[in-house]
Amino acid sequence: MKSSFFIAGTGTGVGKTIVTGYLTRYFFQQNRSVITQKWVQTGYLEADHDILTHDRICGRSSDRNEDRLPYRFRMPSSPHLAAKMERRAIDPKVIFDSLTRLQSQYEQIIIEGTGGLMVPFTEELLQIDLIQHSRCPVVLVIANQLGAINHAILSIEALQSRKIPILGLIFNQITSNEDTEILKENLSIINKITKCPIFGEFYFFDDKKNNIDQGLLIGQALEARLRCL
Repeated sequence: MKSSFFIAGTGTGVGKTIVTGYLTRYFFQQNRSVITQKWVQTGYLEADHDILTHDRICGRSSDRNEDRLPYRFRMPSSPHLAAKMERRAIDPKVIFDSLTRLQSQYEQIIIEGTGGLMVPFTEELLQIDLIQHSRCPVVLVIANQLGAINHAILSIEALQSRKIPILGLIFNQITSNEDTEILKENLSIINKITKCPIFGEFYFFDDKKNNIDQGLLIGQALEARLRCL
């Protein structure tokens, strides 16, 4: 089963990198030919960037294929500004050519987004424009905290308005001190309002053992959904 899908987030710092890593770990352990990609990395450091984090969580040596990270910029900002500061421009053709090459080599491509859906890649081009053009279905990562409901529904409506398929939702607890009633209600009300399937929830980053277990359960739910497409 060949497939490519996009890990989008309701904003910056919601846990897309962690989620991408654990989902890659799941497919890798199922002996699938899987690789991750990130179209644009800002705040790039040679020894510490999101592709390396994916590979560390996955538990395999890093694949240095340049197509995995077609654009990288030093400034930790919106891609359009980071590119502008280096007097460069983000070309969608470069991104899609790199994706096509990866698709010819691997069975499964998991693409991690940059920031939220509406992040500008250029002054005329938003990230959601490229997602729509790629025809990749989306897994939406939601930071499970106070304010999640509004951010999630706005993101879901943006995807639906462009007829971008939503595979499902993954909630991610990004702090350890949130009210548990709020966390539980976020999942319930977002599911009731949007009717989007929920694959599960990752817990606070420090809880590595639980997140490995959750990665297995969430990966199984996602794979079942992919088989229905």
